[in-house]
Amino acid sequence: MKKDSSKPLMLYVAEKIYNDVSKIKDDNPGITLIEAIEMFSVSKEYINIKCGNFHNELFDDIRENNFINKETKLKIPEETINLLKVQRDTVMEKLNFSNNTYFAKSAFPLSNTQNSFDLLWRMCESYELWCKEVGKKSLIKLNITAEN
Repeated sequence: MKKDSSKPLMLYVAEKIYNDVSKIKDDNPGITLIEAIEMFSVSKEYINIKCGNFHNELFDDIRENNFINKETKLKIPEETINLLKVQRDTVMEKLNFSNNTYFAKSAFPLSNTQNSFDLLWRMCESYELWCKEVGKKSLIKLNITAEN
C-alpha cells in the first residue's frame, strides 16, 4: 500500500516556520541554526503567527474552499478544524509574552523566551520528521533531526 504523503494541515504552520528559518540561514551562511531561529523570532512572519493571523488566514482559506483540502481534495473533518484551533491557541499562548518580564536584579528574561524558542525548534523538528516519514528528504535543509 502506498503511504499517504499529503501534508497534514497541522504541519502548515511548522512548514512556514521551517521555510522562513531556512531562508534566514541561507541568506546568512555564517550564522548558527540557533541564531537563525532567534532572527525569525523578531520577523514580521513570527508576529503574524503569534497573533493568530496565520491560522485565521488558513481557516478563511478552508472555509472559502468549502472545507475541502486543496491537496487531497477530501473533506476536512471537524476534528481537524478543532485541532487547528487548539494549535492556534497554543501557539499564541506560547509565543505571546511580555518582553519586559525579567528575573529580579538581572537583565535576563524569564523562561518565556526559552519556551518560545523551544516551540519554534520543535515545529522545525516536526516538519523534518514528517519529511523523513513520507520520503521527502529533499525538503530537509536544516538537518535538525540528523543522526550523529
